[in-house]
Amino acid sequence: MSDVTPAATDGPDLRPGTGSVTVFTTSWCGYCRRLTSQLDRDGVPFTEVDIEANPEHADWVESVNGGNRTVPTVLFADGSAATNPSLTEVRARLSA
Repeated sequence: MSDVTPAATDGPDLRPGTGSVTVFTTSWCGYCRRLTSQLDRDGVPFTEVDIEANPEHADWVESVNGGNRTVPTVLFADGSAATNPSLTEVRARLSA
């Protein structure tokens, strides 16, 4: 997992509330489907943003992934992000 602290206020504000995450995805990403299914099954609140359907958010994903549109990218309430985290990693960050 890649962990960075982006400027989450650059572009549209999609910063989640405490205890929730925003997951940036694409429709064809198997890792995205796996993570969102696990979050849903585990009762972790999240907002999903498909960066192909909402291309205005792709720049932010690129900004926290070294210029790459790597998904899933997860945005946390504190403004930090994680790239392709496991459910365990997301739960740990939410309970910290």
